[in-house]
Amino acid sequence: MEYETLRLVPPGVSMHVTRIPHTADTEERLRHMVDLLPAAAELLAHARVSALCFGCTASGFIQEDAGADARLAAAVAAQTGIPTVTTSQALVEALRHLGARRVAVASPYEPWLNDYLKRYLERSGFAVTGIAGFGTQEHARCSPEETIALARRVVTPEAEAVLISCTNFRTASLWRLLGLAGVGDPIPGAGRLLAQARA
Repeated sequence: MEYETLRLVPPGVSMHVTRIPHTADTEERLRHMVDLLPAAAELLAHARVSALCFGCTASGFIQEDAGADARLAAAVAAQTGIPTVTTSQALVEALRHLGARRVAVASPYEPWLNDYLKRYLERSGFAVTGIAGFGTQEHARCSPEETIALARRVVTPEAEAVLISCTNFRTASLWRLLGLAGVGDPIPGAGRLLAQARA
């Protein structure tokens, strides 16, 4: 996530990062990351950032309630005084912004995690027209070329958008993060969503 975000941020925008330990995709570990978020957010707040993003997609979409990640973001914002978004929340907002209701999904995830993602999207009001993953926990090893091929494999004529999920999969929550930070300039060459001005 850091590589892509640093590459895409407009001139004059800085990015500050801290990490939460994560070494395996299990329900227990993904849920535990949520418990560690407040301390990590507090560290970033010391840098007086304009917006915060919790960059773990799966930690948001595995929750039983589709609104849990939005409440988590609101709690962190109340704690730090900084507008906050989760990646799962950002992808839902981005799809709604684009007016897409029927979505094809490509991910690096194992089947059980894709099942959670599909459920989350459906509970958020989307129809999933197709979903496929690489079945790996080593998300960053998937090359952009492999990712493009996977996305092409899942897309169907009825899909209105292709969602490439996972912040460690060379994709980003940058659109919503910049909007929260008040950075509205379009970013050319970064896809339709980022090419638009943000409010």
